Amino acid sequence: MSKPLSDHDRKKQISVRGLAGVENVADLKQNFNRHLHFTLVKDRNVANKRDYYFALAHTVRDHLVGRWIRTQQHYYEKDPKRVYYISLEFYMGRTLQNTMVNLALENACDEAMYQLGLDMEDLEDMEEDAGLGNGGLGRLAACFLDSMASLGLAAYGYGIRYEFGIFNQRIVNGWQVEEADDWLRYGNPWEKARPEYMRPVHFYGRTEHQSDGVKWVDTQVVLALPYDTPVPGYRNNIVNTMRLWSAKAPCEFNLKDFNVGGYIQAVLDRNLAENISRVLYPNDNFFEGKELRLKQEYFVVSATLQDIIRRFKVSKFGSREVTRTDFSKLPDKVAIQLNDTHPAMAIPELMRVLVDSEKLNWETAWDICVRTCAYTNHTVLPEALERWPVDLFSHLLPRHLEIIYEINRRHLEKVAAAFPGDVDRLRRMSLIEEGGQKRVNMAHLCIVGSHAVNGVARIHSDILKATIFKDFYEMEPHKFQNKTNGITPRRWLVMCNPGLAEIIAERIGEDFIRDLDQLQRLRDFVDDEAFIRDVAKVKQENKLKFAVHLEEHYKVKINPNSMFDVQVKRIHEYKRQLLNCLHIITYYNRIKREPNKQWTPRTVMIGGKAAPGYHTAKMIIRLITAIGEVINHDPVVGDRLKVIFLENYRVTLAEKAIPASDLSEQISTAGTEASGTGNMKFMLNGALTIGTMDGANVEMAEEAGEGNLFIFGMRVDDVDALDKKGYHAEEYYNRLPELKQAIDQIAGGFFSPKQPDLFKEIVNMLMHHDRFKVFADYEDYIKCQEKVNALYKNPKEWTKKVIYNIAGCGKFSSDRTIAQYAREIWGMEPTLEKLPAPDDKQ
Repeated sequence: MSKPLSDHDRKKQISVRGLAGVENVADLKQNFNRHLHFTLVKDRNVANKRDYYFALAHTVRDHLVGRWIRTQQHYYEKDPKRVYYISLEFYMGRTLQNTMVNLALENACDEAMYQLGLDMEDLEDMEEDAGLGNGGLGRLAACFLDSMASLGLAAYGYGIRYEFGIFNQRIVNGWQVEEADDWLRYGNPWEKARPEYMRPVHFYGRTEHQSDGVKWVDTQVVLALPYDTPVPGYRNNIVNTMRLWSAKAPCEFNLKDFNVGGYIQAVLDRNLAENISRVLYPNDNFFEGKELRLKQEYFVVSATLQDIIRRFKVSKFGSREVTRTDFSKLPDKVAIQLNDTHPAMAIPELMRVLVDSEKLNWETAWDICVRTCAYTNHTVLPEALERWPVDLFSHLLPRHLEIIYEINRRHLEKVAAAFPGDVDRLRRMSLIEEGGQKRVNMAHLCIVGSHAVNGVARIHSDILKATIFKDFYEMEPHKFQNKTNGITPRRWLVMCNPGLAEIIAERIGEDFIRDLDQLQRLRDFVDDEAFIRDVAKVKQENKLKFAVHLEEHYKVKINPNSMFDVQVKRIHEYKRQLLNCLHIITYYNRIKREPNKQWTPRTVMIGGKAAPGYHTAKMIIRLITAIGEVINHDPVVGDRLKVIFLENYRVTLAEKAIPASDLSEQISTAGTEASGTGNMKFMLNGALTIGTMDGANVEMAEEAGEGNLFIFGMRVDDVDALDKKGYHAEEYYNRLPELKQAIDQIAGGFFSPKQPDLFKEIVNMLMHHDRFKVFADYEDYIKCQEKVNALYKNPKEWTKKVIYNIAGCGKFSSDRTIAQYAREIWGMEPTLEKLPAPDDKQ
């Protein structure tokens, strides 16, 4: 029998990782040693693992720089329409491996490191995640950047360079503890500071109305310093830019006007200005109306618009002289996409620049503004919608409040003309909410100031038109679109699951990586014994690898032959981790009742962060860990059921957990999850979904065949009907003995014997004010989980369903999503053409 291949030799055979040519490997080794030498000459004479990581990162970065310069030069010469994706979050994760994948350098680097006696995976593990996002919205922005570059669009991601990203989560005695994410501690090899493009951003002050227009005076100035990160397309030699702004106090800050003699204090007070880019707000789907947050929102918008207008005015490469002054052409050259309402200030800020600075009349400026901007909505949860107090606005951004009032005045005139006498409609559609404290409704501002408004899955877009934006849809139906979210198959298949990518490429070639619709061709292999075997084998290898990872990092031993049942996402009541808990407890009670029955073994893994101020979410984590403490130490259960809380869930952990999962839990109350994108990652990586008809699950069922997902629970109409009738949790509690038993155990301290009433708030919420109707879906969920268990006992039939799912994933590529944004909103045409490589002659 031939000796099994080493991990290194196996990887070399994976063609999707690129070719390791001899010259290529020799060059990489030489460059690596040059970078390493430079590092050590500066600092020390003994290298550690971090030195090796930085040397490799700089070596790979060298391959980006020529392509980056050439791409930007190409844009200057061709002067295409550019798209600006503005987002308060970019959840990028690690960059090294993704760059190697997109540049086809992975095998060559691996071989070079191997010849130098280093393990590339070890080095990759030295990189910090760029955790500049909370969850779906921020990760979507990152996938979009990858797709925009891969589709050859002249695109720029604009955001904030937070010094501290999403907190690191530790579980201590079962509770979440947050620690600061000091991700820049050792420096970031992927960014380049661009002080030559620093821009001033103004706050506070007052307005003066003069005959020649309005002036905003006596402001405080903060400088925005840009840092550029390259964004490589997939093997097309295009490298776009993500530009993140960092806040700097100006040199004269607090010195000339104030504190005469308080020089030391004045210098210390520079921190106040620089706090703007200090930390990411850690809320997902929740609005916290803090002044610092509004400052962040205006900071990114103001700096970005200055940059957009500078670039619009100078069109020829390397030229600083103004060549374009006709702003009527702005919408032909610039598209601005607002990722949720967080960058909504772009609308009044663009109006301020056009009217106050460039002296356009209002009507002309407004037409330009609307044709340039477009808005993506990400949620219908009322507590997530941004509604800023007017008094905060008038204090921080007085000129913008005046502009918003004028936008609103003209908007309400139009509404009144279209619906004469309908006073209540005027109130509902106003940008200003009256009552208690006057507030600016930022979603209304975005709709009025944009030419396109989209939801992020078909069902979500339909809900927008039927409910929260119904009045606006009736008035301007042409504005409303759907753009179902997607994920990049580069990171979420090729990079994180090379084994699966390879067995797919063996059957249908490698083109699916740029054109994911080709996965449909896998339907021809649903009954192919060899393919079924390969898919199951890759899954088992991924599970073994993840089990080893869990043992090394979390000291937990799990049974790799059990079903890996995984729910990873932010902890939130609407995502219903509590419903998952009730199934775990029910399954546990059934095993205890009949310990000699042949139960399907499961390892249930739940992971995700709770916003630090969200008490209920933190209690949900404590409940999960408490359930685990009891079940994992019960000898009657053995390894038939284990409950693991995955600590510090983040992009890098997702890349390990998702390829190892068998069952994906997507169980939000119908009508609450706008789309979901984790659901798509599991589907692409060979897990089956148990889920409600919510968000993109609806379209996943459509693409793969509803019989190939485990769909359960109320549909949106059922939820509406139950709302009308009145949801009474006690009815379910009294009617369903297993539900009653589970709730009584939680309430009675079965899972918290030392603090019997630890979970009384959770039980009280579930019984008396549960907005998300956990009990209403319990019975169907349990029945559906029984179907899951039965199918898992038949590995061949299970794997056939997996293949149908993978084959139905084409629609959920972010390449398809971005192609639709480009054609239907931005007026741009994607291209699969390659630029010549830097070493090619033009």
